[in-house]
Parts: sequence; structure tokens; C-alpha cells
Amino acid sequence: MNYTELFNTVKSYCENDFAASAFTATNDTSTVVIPSSDQVDMLIKQAEQRIYNTVSPPALRKNVYGQMKSGFQYLNLPEDFLSVYSLAVLTDTLAGNNSVQEFLLNKDTSFMRQAYPDPTATGVPEYYSIYGPNVGVNVPTPYNELTLMLAPTPNAAYTVELHYFHYPESIVTAGTSWLGDNFDSVLLYGTLMEAITFMKGEQDMVMLYKGKYDEAMMLYKQLGDGREKQDSYRSGQARVPVT
Repeated sequence: MNYTELFNTVKSYCENDFAASAFTATNDTSTVVIPSSDQVDMLIKQAEQRIYNTVSPPALRKNVYGQMKSGFQYLNLPEDFLSVYSLAVLTDTLAGNNSVQEFLLNKDTSFMRQAYPDPTATGVPEYYSIYGPNVGVNVPTPYNELTLMLAPTPNAAYTVELHYFHYPESIVTAGTSWLGDNFDSVLLYGTLMEAITFMKGEQDMVMLYKGKYDEAMMLYKQLGDGREKQDSYRSGQARVPVT
């Protein structure tokens, strides 16, 4: 299901045009009118945010490389960062070998302050914590992005590999999305649940859409938090008892 299909389906279910406007998109072969509505766009984005924070399939993961600064205790995070899956330092970076990875342990900032009270004491970092908004030197914009604190303070400009959770580009702006292509029912009913609340619909309709959303979410969770995170070799095949 792409954005246009989702938009039209929501309008059809709700019997509401949502003050729709339209814009024209032109490619090499044709010109098409694409429906658009700020109201529906907002509802879709709210549904996506709810879904992405309920189930964490591999499609929500992102992998980037960065570089520490020798003698500098902080590491700036990507603008779309939400949470860490893993952080590894490539300890053979200076020798030109990126094959040796040491995974850092997540600790609270208070632990790191107590364990390494002297920020000038350097070494290969072993721990990290989410410190807060960007502060100190070499601060990029925007200033409200998060920063990691490292301990001990890096003694060299090591390369790091960050595996993290992020929100994929919304189907509203991209036109398509992994969720729309692979599990459109949860996106549709999530949007409808937001829409019926926005319209101040009758309680029975609110409960109807919530029930359909919960059913779709249960199936989606089986995929994202179940099948995509196991295999038959280690977990065995799913079996239903025979009576």
C-alpha cells in the first residue's frame, strides 16, 4: 500500500474528505494528480510513531560508522538517532585493520563519573552512556541532538560502529515504506484509529477500529518481534498441539 492508496482508503472508510487539496506530479511520461491533506498526513505520522514504538523489526535498524576524537570524552550522535542497539570500537583502526571490534557496555553517567573521575585519563573506551544534548566543543547543529559519553576518554581517534533504532522516512514524504509494502493492515487500522479519534467518532466505532488495530498489531508483533528474530535451527519450528 503506497501513500495515495492509504490516503484514499482512509477517506473512504471515514467518509470524510479531510479538507483535501491536491498537487500535481510530473514525470517523463505522464502527469498525475496526487491527493494530499495535512490532516491525514498528521494522522498517518502519529500512527507510524505508535507502531514503531510498539514493535521493533530489523527494518527500523540503521548502521553507521563514525570516529572518536583523541582526548575528547564525547561522541556526537546522528540526527535521526533514537536508541542504541550496539556500539563497537574498532581497536585496530590505527593499524589499518577494521576487523577487530570491541563492544562497549552501556552504563549510567553517574557510574562513569565515579569509575573514571579524571576525564584526562585516557585509554580504549569500554563504556558509554547517553549524556544528553550536544554540549562542549565541536558541537554541530542542531543543538538538541544527543551525545554519548565515553569512558575512559579515547586515547586515539578510533573508528566506531553504531547500530541504532531510528524512525524510517514516513510514507507521507517517501510515497512508499517498508511498513506499507509488508504489513499495510497495521498502518491502515492505526491511521483509522487516529482518524476516528480526530473526528470525535461514536464510541462503538472507536472500539471497532481499536479492535482491528489490536488484531493487526498482534500479527505484526509475531513477525517483527518473533519470526524475524529466530530461526528453525535454534528455536525449532512452530508447532500447534494435536488433540
